Amino acid sequence: MNEWTPLAKAYDPLKAGSIDGTDEEPHDRAVLRAILARYVPNKGVVGDPQLTLFVARLSQQTTEEKLKEVFSRYGDIQRIRLVRDFITGFSKGYAFIEYKQESAIKKAYRDTYRLVIDQREVFVDYELERTLKGWIPRRLGGGFGGKKESGQLRFGGRDRPFRKPINLPKFPSNSRLEGHGEKRQRSRSRERSYNWRGKKSEYTRERGRDSRWPQSSDREHTTERQYKEERNRDCERDDKDRKRRESKRERSREREHRK
Repeated sequence: MNEWTPLAKAYDPLKAGSIDGTDEEPHDRAVLRAILARYVPNKGVVGDPQLTLFVARLSQQTTEEKLKEVFSRYGDIQRIRLVRDFITGFSKGYAFIEYKQESAIKKAYRDTYRLVIDQREVFVDYELERTLKGWIPRRLGGGFGGKKESGQLRFGGRDRPFRKPINLPKFPSNSRLEGHGEKRQRSRSRERSYNWRGKKSEYTRERGRDSRWPQSSDREHTTERQYKEERNRDCERDDKDRKRRESKRERSREREHRK
C-alpha cells in the first residue's frame, strides 16, 4: 500500500483493466490482446519526450494553426504534429505538442484540464509512448481510455486514476479469546431463534432447557436438518388447517341446503 499511486508508473495491461490495479485475470479480449502484443515505440518520432504533450479528442475541424494559437499561451512551442490518416489526410483526433522549456509544459499540463477547442472538450496529458515503460496503445488493446458501454475501461491515467484498494483487517486465529467469537455466536443464535415462518422453533426452546451446543463441525448439518424438520412440521400444520377449513365450509353448505 505504501507504493500505491493513482497514476501508473509502468504500464501493465492487466492492471490497467482493473479499477484498483489488483486484478489477476484478464476480463475482456482487449486486455488479452494487449498482453500478447509486442509493441515497439515509433523510432521515427523526433523531439524530446519529456517536453511533449499529448492532446486527444480533437474536432475534425481543428488544425495545426488553431492548436498553435491555443497552446502558445503557455510558452514557446518547438513543433506541433497533428496525426492524420495516411490515405485520406483527415485528422485522427489527436496531436503532439513539444515545448522548449520544462516550465511551459508543466503550466500547459496544469491549465488545460478540460480545455474546449472548437466546441470539443479535449484531453491533455504527457506523452506516454516513449516515457512510460511497457506502454501499449489503444489500438492494440492498451491505453487508458475505453468506453463503459463495451466494458473496456482502462485505469491508471490522468483521466481515470486508480482507486485505492480496500484492505480488510484479518483477525488472528485466537480471536475467540478476544471476544470476537462470542459476538459471532450470539448473532447466530439470534438468527436460529426463529424459523422460516417467523415463529419460535422448538429447537430454540430445547436449547433453553439444555445449554449444550453442537461442535463447529456439526453446526451446518444440525442447522440444515433442524430447518427441514421445522419446515415439514409447518407444512403438516398448514395442511391440517386447510382441511379443517374445507370441512367447515362443507358443513355450512349442508346446513344451507337443508334449510
